[in-house]
Amino acid sequence: MQLKGLVRFFTILLIIYSLYQLSFTWFVRNHEKKLETIARNYVNANYQTAVQKYPSNKDSQEVYQETLTHIYNERLSRLKDSTKDETITYGITGAISYQKAKEEELNLGLDLQGGMNVTLEVEMTGLLKTLANNSNDPVFLKALDNADKRRGNSDANFISLFVEEFKKLSPNTPLASIFATANHESIKVTDSDSKVIKFLQDQSRAAFDNTAKLITTRIDKFGVAQPGINPDPNKQIISVELPGVQDKERVRKNLQASANLQFWEVYNISELWANLQKTDELFFARNSGKTAKDSTAKTDSAAAGAAGDSTKAPAQDSSKKLEEQLKQLAGSDKNAPKTTDAASSQEAEARKHLWGWLIPAMDQQGRLADVGMIGQVNIKDTAAVREILNTPAIKAQFPAEVAWMYGLPQRVGAGNKKSNMVALYAIKTYGKDKAKLEGEHVTNAGYDFDQTGKTNVSLEMDAVGSRIWADMTRANKGRYIAIVVDNQVYSAPIVNDVIEGGRSSISGSFTQDEAKDLANILKIGKLPAPAKIVSDETVGPTLGQAAIKGGLMSFTISFIVIFILMLVYYNTSGWIANIALILNLLFTVGVLAGLGATLTAPGIAGLVLTIGMAVDSNVIIYERIKEELTKGKGYITAINEGYNRSLSPVLDGHVTTLITAIILYYFGLGPVKGFATTQILGLLLSLFCGILVSRWVTDWFTDKNRHLKYFTSLSRSIFKHSAFKFIEFRKIAYAISVVILLLSLGTIFHGFDYGVEFDGGRSYRIDFNKKVDVEKVRDDLKKTFDNENPSIKTVGDASTLDITTSYLIKDPNSQRADSIVLHKLYDGLKTYLPAGITFAQFDNQYKLSSKIVLPTISDDLKRGAVKATILAILAIFLYIFLRFRDWRYSLGTIFSLLHDALVVLIVFSYFRDIVPFPLEIDQHFIAAILTVIGFSMNDTVVVFDRIREDGRLYPNLDQKQLVNKAINDTLSRTIMTSLTVFLTVLILFIFGGEAVRGFAFAMLIGVITGVYSSIFVAAPVLVDLKGGLKRGAKKTGPAIKVQPGHN
Repeated sequence: MQLKGLVRFFTILLIIYSLYQLSFTWFVRNHEKKLETIARNYVNANYQTAVQKYPSNKDSQEVYQETLTHIYNERLSRLKDSTKDETITYGITGAISYQKAKEEELNLGLDLQGGMNVTLEVEMTGLLKTLANNSNDPVFLKALDNADKRRGNSDANFISLFVEEFKKLSPNTPLASIFATANHESIKVTDSDSKVIKFLQDQSRAAFDNTAKLITTRIDKFGVAQPGINPDPNKQIISVELPGVQDKERVRKNLQASANLQFWEVYNISELWANLQKTDELFFARNSGKTAKDSTAKTDSAAAGAAGDSTKAPAQDSSKKLEEQLKQLAGSDKNAPKTTDAASSQEAEARKHLWGWLIPAMDQQGRLADVGMIGQVNIKDTAAVREILNTPAIKAQFPAEVAWMYGLPQRVGAGNKKSNMVALYAIKTYGKDKAKLEGEHVTNAGYDFDQTGKTNVSLEMDAVGSRIWADMTRANKGRYIAIVVDNQVYSAPIVNDVIEGGRSSISGSFTQDEAKDLANILKIGKLPAPAKIVSDETVGPTLGQAAIKGGLMSFTISFIVIFILMLVYYNTSGWIANIALILNLLFTVGVLAGLGATLTAPGIAGLVLTIGMAVDSNVIIYERIKEELTKGKGYITAINEGYNRSLSPVLDGHVTTLITAIILYYFGLGPVKGFATTQILGLLLSLFCGILVSRWVTDWFTDKNRHLKYFTSLSRSIFKHSAFKFIEFRKIAYAISVVILLLSLGTIFHGFDYGVEFDGGRSYRIDFNKKVDVEKVRDDLKKTFDNENPSIKTVGDASTLDITTSYLIKDPNSQRADSIVLHKLYDGLKTYLPAGITFAQFDNQYKLSSKIVLPTISDDLKRGAVKATILAILAIFLYIFLRFRDWRYSLGTIFSLLHDALVVLIVFSYFRDIVPFPLEIDQHFIAAILTVIGFSMNDTVVVFDRIREDGRLYPNLDQKQLVNKAINDTLSRTIMTSLTVFLTVLILFIFGGEAVRGFAFAMLIGVITGVYSSIFVAAPVLVDLKGGLKRGAKKTGPAIKVQPGHN
């Protein structure tokens, strides 16, 4: 083999890279186990167990146990935050902190660790209404309504749909007549439609980007490790993955909340310095174990007066009252932040003071600096500092109207990189939630450059806003005003002078991107584009653990079975295939980790499937080597011929499967995309390991004059001298295909069991911990859901049910409807739950998972599934045509693929009420169909490639003889490649768990029908399309007697 050194180099490099990437996962898991032990020991040391607390009250025990779990989770979260910078390993660049290693670890998907997967649709109707100055024009309103209805069935964005509908209703009405009034600076009444459309598209993109940034900021506040946020500007949806999130209702509420732009006055640090000093004294007293008498018991009234605030901190002259404060502070010790064992003694001492957490705003001479902010806080300490300042004893030290808010991460250095520090602001709320000036009064914002080239942000307000703004700037000349969105300070510019007329300019050290972002933020009131949840899936940790267990078990068993099969069937050469298999899996998982990909339950299914497909390359090569050896060729010659002549079918088989995997990745969402990612990597690395690495190791043996064995007593006798006349049975096969076609037409009337993804609705998985009567549950829920009949399926045994309902799915207030449906579900199931189970207990303990898909997104998913299937078939047709230069090969392939897909559809339609597990048409099913289409091509391509090869060697054979010979010659490898995949999928079906059972079942049917269609559909169609006459009738060469197939 040429380039042995290069193959060896890349193999060693990939081994090192994969082990290095996976080491992060090991070190992170090890570190987190230690933190879990510390958190558990903390809870055990400070709190009684549920049984100890309430020895005879089980209901109270459950409620109290939830409290203990919450405390444990809070403690663990704080430990993780406080050790982010702790070194846990070393890499090429030196010490690696926990946070850095966490970013490099192999992520687990929501279906494996629990959490939420939310898809939000950014609504543009409000935006267009605002840009149209809330026009009441009936054509405008009708066009909006029509565009909204079409949105779920079109790939065009909302603006394009609106323009189409508007022009349908009123072709001669210029768009400028609708939008010029409110946007006179950008649009004139005489402007063309194209200019208006460009303006609307620009505003739409800005609104979408704004909403995406706000959602990202909100998610950062949830404290979720490694959230996944994927905005899709074309579809105007945002997919969000939140692993391990606890408070799901809070997440739903915050993600859908309208953005709130406010302008607040702020305190300077000099105004609150005395209060902050008092806070430091109290904080130090508590952390040093001192009493109130050891600290200053009396607030310095002079210092309080110097603070310059009209509302002074309440005097604490009584040492008794201060003692009570300290008790309050000490009482919060359960949740108070503490230093970890890893902190140095110096840092631990500093952390006893408030200044160990908060760096006050001071100049280089150590004097207080009134720069708007109170000080700076490390991002990892923000939650702890907020908790400190909100402790009742400390909160009492400040004016009642103080609200603490953080700014955005600051930028430092020449590269303008984000630092790990944020500014802390003391906002003057005056006891109100509403600011003096709100974003609704902002009419426009933008950015430009001054004469020195610095970036400025411009701001315009309406008449009411202008008047308020003038009053605010007059009262705060020389002071700072905070621009706040969602309780986060985006900017706090100083007021240089009174601003009248509503036009302002904000200057600062902005980059162009920062100025653009701030301008977009300021237009929130002007560009309302709220996000609406259209798909919501939650998975409990219990279900996640079950998925991990099932996935690992199926992976391990599959690996062992294929490992043994290779040795039993291919003797010592099976060790080479197994080495390639091990390296393939190592590289796949290592590269997944390196790419920052997420491993999901379907992803594990993809790994299991990779085990079966990874050895296909070796099977095809070994079968060809065996064939050459049987012909009497020498050992080295047989190996060379085997590898050279197998290259074409191996590449063709992998490319066709890769095509379907890429299409699935493009159209898939969430876990299904994880499956496609795993499959793509597995296929690419299978080529490297199955061909190049296997050949390199084989040559290493032959160079040492060691011959590998390719036969065993079992494999030598199987399919030996096979000479089946497959083509003679093609009419029977055609009759079977006609029956399949008729049955597939029958599915139109028999129907399918569409999953909630394709049908829309709400689906809940409920574990009753005992068997329940499904029909009785259905009847009770039908009454609860106002006579709407739910769909109920058993999962495993009858103790776990999947309950799907379309009740209130079209309610315009989806957030309200979600809550109503869940409460009604609880009411309908009360009689099947233990007595006294509260709604909270039902939601947290008995509801294992839930999924909500609104009709708009379900239509989009259905459309994507149809497109993906059609595109896959067309792509394979084109590839086969390019490879074989004959449309008849392509047409035979298409007939074969359609046959396979129809069989799977028939089984899922007619057996859905027979088998004891759900057979749903959902994304997992589409993934299975596309995988079946790709895999089925493996067998077909091997046969076609042999037909092409034998056609050149035996020109006098007619088509029937030629095709029969090709099928017989490749029968052993057809059976073996299918057997390896069938075994792995069967194991996945048995042990993989409910999450992938439907997928595995579809694959089982597909693998079986794939073998049949390659032999009895694709090949016979090719024969009849080419005709059965002697191919060599015009040739002068001698006829060649057909020998039985060799294996």
